[in-house]
Amino acid sequence: MTQEPRTAQFSQDRFGMFIHFGPYSVAGRHEWVRNHEELDVEQYQKYVDHFDADLFDARAIAATAKNAGCRYAVLTTKHHDGYCLWDSALTDYTSQAYFGRDLVREYVDALREAGLHVGLYYSLLDWHHPDYTIDPQHPLRNRPDVAELNAAKDWGTYREYLHGQVRELLTNYGQIDYLFFDFTNSSEIGGLKGKTAKDWDAESLLAMCRELQPGMVINDRTGIPADVTTPEQYQPVSPVIRDGKAVTWEACQTINGSWGYHRDNLDHKPADLLVRMLVDSVAKGGNLILNVGPNGRGEIAPHDAQTFAQIGEWMRLHSASVYGCGPAGFAEPNGAIYTRSRGGLGNRIYVHVTTWPFHHLHLPGLAGKISFARLLNDGSEVQISAIQEDESHDSLSPIAPPPGTATLTLPLQRPDVLLPVVELTLEEGN
Repeated sequence: MTQEPRTAQFSQDRFGMFIHFGPYSVAGRHEWVRNHEELDVEQYQKYVDHFDADLFDARAIAATAKNAGCRYAVLTTKHHDGYCLWDSALTDYTSQAYFGRDLVREYVDALREAGLHVGLYYSLLDWHHPDYTIDPQHPLRNRPDVAELNAAKDWGTYREYLHGQVRELLTNYGQIDYLFFDFTNSSEIGGLKGKTAKDWDAESLLAMCRELQPGMVINDRTGIPADVTTPEQYQPVSPVIRDGKAVTWEACQTINGSWGYHRDNLDHKPADLLVRMLVDSVAKGGNLILNVGPNGRGEIAPHDAQTFAQIGEWMRLHSASVYGCGPAGFAEPNGAIYTRSRGGLGNRIYVHVTTWPFHHLHLPGLAGKISFARLLNDGSEVQISAIQEDESHDSLSPIAPPPGTATLTLPLQRPDVLLPVVELTLEEGN
């Protein structure tokens, strides 16, 4: 896949951390708590009043991301509730106004200090702004006086506010590597119209972003094409193709199904599953961004911190199979996921063994193409053979696999890591 210069580094990085944090974290019942419980501004205010982020430590969060093997992170500067984590001149509904801290400034400084690429999330929706019209996602969608409320709103005023806030973020915080907009849904439900790219004036918005931050990657959730598409809470079954071409993509995933802190949601994905999801994304030409929702005081919950630490230990030994890798171009056997690197480490295929076999792993199409194989966790050699078709089959000799198959002889004991990986160094020309 030929990539724009903007997306080349993004696709090298492959793994990022998403951070959802705001007054909804105090509620502890999902970041969409206003929508789910149909709370008006006054009912939501108690969470705003008690949101003081006293334990929010941007450096600690950046360290968690870096130690997990993430190369970039994305912070919710403003979610759908409209609350801003930076010192915006366009509203006093901000962390700066309420408790004297610009959390976005703290975050970008910490990421740069840690050597991570800086991503910002900005919600196009805003359930707090007085001129944001009530649509099917709005907390007040079931009010009997919706029509009257909408008639009093000036959409142009909100659109100007939206563009002005994005300008602030892209002007006041240095180089931004990734801007994640969220989201556009034009569906009409119950007589209420959704929002379109035209509503945001997405063409002008994107042009402004390009002018202010020409090297920045932008997702496509404004409703018009951009640099990266972002499937959410599912894994694509194949590389993402549009108009016959592979596109840059990023799977957006959570640990427990919730983006914001959800105290009582214990449906945690185990670390080994998350690692498989990461390499599955890379094998199909994509990234994975894994979310953490700090609690109401700003700390990462112990379970989530442990999960990121477990992933980090795996990445410490196996990151060569992730960074800068992509599809391998060879058919995978059952129980394995391939990624391939053509970068600094040379032309190598990484075999992620999802189902540990009894001694032999047969790799179709790779006979005679592998110069060396080793386990990544300890660097020990894995022997390669090619079982000949004419070898007689009896009770002690295996049936030969199809012609062209390379056979790895693996130890009986599965390596004690989240996902074992065999590195194959390919012969020149393969």
